Amino acid sequence: MGLGGGVGEAAAVSAAEEAGKEDGEGPGRGWRGKVRLSRVVAVVWVLGAAAFWAAQHCGFRRAAISKAEEGLVSMCEERARMLQDQFAVSVNHVHALAILVATFHYEKHPPALDQVTFAEYTARTSFERPLLSGVAYAQRVVHAYRESFERQQGWIIKTMRHEPSPVQDEYAPVIYSQETVSYIEGLDMMSGEEDRENILRSRASGKAVLTRPFRLMSDHLGVVLTFPVYLDDLTADAKEEDRVAATAGYLGGAFDVESLVENLLRQLAGNQELVVNVYDVTNNSNPLLMYGSEVPLGNPSPSHICMLDFGDPFRKHHMICRYRNKPHVPWSAITTPSGGFVICMLVGYIIYAAWSRYDNVKEDCRKMEELKKRAEAADVAKSQFLATVSHEIRTPMNGVLGMLDMLLDTDLKPTQRDYAQTAQFCGKALISLINEVLDRAKIEAGKLDLESVPFDLRSILDDIISLFSSKSREKGIELAVYVSERVPEILLGDPGRFRQIITNLVGNSIKFTERGHIFVQVHLADHSNLATEAKVEPVANGMNGHKNETTAVATSVSRNTLSGFEAADSRNNWENFKLLLSYEKNEMPYESVSDKVTLVVSVEDTGIGIPLDAQGKVFTPFMQADSSTSRTYGGTGIGLSISKCLVEIMGGQINFVSRPHVGSTFTFTAVLQRCDKSAVSDNEPVMLHPLPSSFKGLSALLVDRRPVRATVTKYHLQRLGITSEVVATIELALGALSGRNGHSLASTKLPCMLLIESDSWSSKMDVSLRSRLLEMKQNGQTPVLPKIILLVAAESDKLKGNYAVDSVITKPLKASTLAACLFQALGITQTQPSHEKRDSSGSLRGLLLGKNILVVDDNKVNLRVAAGTLKKFGAKVECVKSGKDALALLQIPYKFDLCLMDIQMPEMDGFEATRHIRAMEAKANEQADASNNSHSETDCTTRAGKWHLPVLAMTADVIQATHEECTKCGMDGYVTKPFEEKQLFQAVQKFLDPGMPS
Repeated sequence: MGLGGGVGEAAAVSAAEEAGKEDGEGPGRGWRGKVRLSRVVAVVWVLGAAAFWAAQHCGFRRAAISKAEEGLVSMCEERARMLQDQFAVSVNHVHALAILVATFHYEKHPPALDQVTFAEYTARTSFERPLLSGVAYAQRVVHAYRESFERQQGWIIKTMRHEPSPVQDEYAPVIYSQETVSYIEGLDMMSGEEDRENILRSRASGKAVLTRPFRLMSDHLGVVLTFPVYLDDLTADAKEEDRVAATAGYLGGAFDVESLVENLLRQLAGNQELVVNVYDVTNNSNPLLMYGSEVPLGNPSPSHICMLDFGDPFRKHHMICRYRNKPHVPWSAITTPSGGFVICMLVGYIIYAAWSRYDNVKEDCRKMEELKKRAEAADVAKSQFLATVSHEIRTPMNGVLGMLDMLLDTDLKPTQRDYAQTAQFCGKALISLINEVLDRAKIEAGKLDLESVPFDLRSILDDIISLFSSKSREKGIELAVYVSERVPEILLGDPGRFRQIITNLVGNSIKFTERGHIFVQVHLADHSNLATEAKVEPVANGMNGHKNETTAVATSVSRNTLSGFEAADSRNNWENFKLLLSYEKNEMPYESVSDKVTLVVSVEDTGIGIPLDAQGKVFTPFMQADSSTSRTYGGTGIGLSISKCLVEIMGGQINFVSRPHVGSTFTFTAVLQRCDKSAVSDNEPVMLHPLPSSFKGLSALLVDRRPVRATVTKYHLQRLGITSEVVATIELALGALSGRNGHSLASTKLPCMLLIESDSWSSKMDVSLRSRLLEMKQNGQTPVLPKIILLVAAESDKLKGNYAVDSVITKPLKASTLAACLFQALGITQTQPSHEKRDSSGSLRGLLLGKNILVVDDNKVNLRVAAGTLKKFGAKVECVKSGKDALALLQIPYKFDLCLMDIQMPEMDGFEATRHIRAMEAKANEQADASNNSHSETDCTTRAGKWHLPVLAMTADVIQATHEECTKCGMDGYVTKPFEEKQLFQAVQKFLDPGMPS
């Protein structure tokens, strides 16, 4: 590095250090601010958690107190209800005594009741009135009957003070009493003020009435219960006067309220928890205690008041219940809030940790975003670099290959021609390598788009077989293809990429296979037993009966495969293949609701296989199984990687089974679309090669001992319309032709050809076979001798001279070569279809002959190559070096039929020049329409698209020169450099062929 570079580096380092210092100060202040903020947030969070604890604790306390109050209400209501029920029972017993007195004292004459009887009866039935200390009956006596009453009773009426009663309107002396209250006999109950009020209220209402609470002789608080006794039965709505007039006396008793309440509380649970007070609240300002203590409790506690109905309409009573002790706070009111507090603290810690993690992740994301931008920039730079390198490499290669092509068209010596052809082959190999690398780059950049055009799958496979036929013949291996009958004839997809996948797989198989076979099969996924999840049957003692790869060689045992060699995938045998064929024949025609068709393609070989330790990196770009592989077999290790990517883009998947020294089987699926042949228009470029129809109705007899190989041969014969039957040996074939030994043909029509595989043929068989066929003809068993055709895998010319046969067909088989050989062998005149006549007349020279073509390119060599190539096919070529020069020549009316324009040019590139051309044409067409307004609508329609010069992009940049980019600026298509005759023909055919619609 020079001095300037060193100074610049030092300045950059110092600037970076200063920037680091500045960045360090800023983050330092930000870090301290974050610490302060985190502390404040922590304090607020703790205070919030404490407040949450207090709120939850208060809530639990309120809930506990509310629950205690509910329990208090429930217990108080229960006790009040039971107290009322007990009191009602006692009142009912007093009522029963009143009825007893009325019945036996007043309704019997003489009365059947006296003091002794009453005392004895009440004593014996006192158990029914445990809460009454005693009962007595006082008779109503008016003043007029006092003397007679006293004479009758033998005593005088006395007051409560045991004094003679003064004169009154009426009296209520006790005539019957229980033994316990016999001291009140003869006393006037109306001499007491409160007793008088009770008597008057009871006879007026007809109900039991109570006095105020007072101390009984038992020192308990109690009340006196008074109940009226009537002479007659009164209705419930009787008037007060009627009740007073019908009153005969009064039955009363002392009611022990304290005993009643004590007995009741003793029977109920929770008595120790409650304090019960019963009050007479007739006078609200001065309530009278009937039960309980008026001493206040030490701790205030919740209370509840229940109203009591003892049946007295004039007095009011209620019960007050409260807890003896203050309700305790439950432990849950402490533990649950404490747990919530702990949870809040944990949540706070989690949030803090998540926040910290978020900051870290955010910083990491920022760094990753920065790295992503760098990676995207690097990817863009790589794509641009590849595009530039592609253009820069392909441009001189275009010149090299073009010049070599022009050189090969001249008169050269054999040695010179060999040198030129070798250089051309190496140049095409380099172009192929560049295309593979650029395909990989386009896949990684996501810029690889698939076409969707109709194509014939079987024709593509025939082309692939033709491509590798010479190598398979050199190695003496079987190369065959089989397509299921259920696969549609025309499919919609990308034929180029589909061809590329199969070519890569078959090319690898050819490269690594020295004996055996290579077998390509195509089936529908719904009916195929081939799946991408292929399997290998386990071997008991190592691989294929061997303990290691070194000794794992193919055995000599013949297998039911195409060539008899063992295949890697154990399912690719004749049994499964036969089962699949039976499915194809027995099932109904394939009809799918969806237009999509999923194909399963299998490429099987019996090559060297893939080592076990290398099978995991087979699809890795630029990776090979062995470092010596590229030196031994050649290649770059990118083909399988590209194939895998293409398969995935097609919506499928690829997998393989490989066994060292046995072979490999690659299987992939591809999702294509169904396309009816009738729906394909004439202007769509369909890769379809119709087969001749001259062989329809013919039959053949095939001699082949391998059923898989025989099925492949029958497939190709069937494509030509030839029905065939298979026998294992020539003896069986002769028996079938003659109909002896129980052998006969399924078809009544005798075969016109006898196809024999080479491994069923011997050098001594040709003469004997001919003689036996002649003998059969003379005997009338065979009217016409069938043509003997030998199927071999070696050079046909040498074999035909060695063996006396009518024809020799060299494998690999494909329909077109098989048809050509059969035309010659059977002596059938070949009729050329109309489409072939049109194709022959529409060759590239026929299209370009006499056409004026403008070539625009800034590279002189490319101009010479393009001009030389086009002139070779009879075109008149004019060349310019820039877009501006092209616009100067392209003036309406055009003198050119076609324009080939480079994309990358200085001053004005091809896209801009094309936009100018289309704008000029649009302006000219508008002027033409305006000048022809007076013409008919039909004339205007024909003139609307009059001026349109076909412009094809001509570029070496295969990444940027896509069909969409070309059509966007108005181009009609593109051709890549260097020119290929087939591609150039397809590009210009629809513009220069009068038979093709434009």
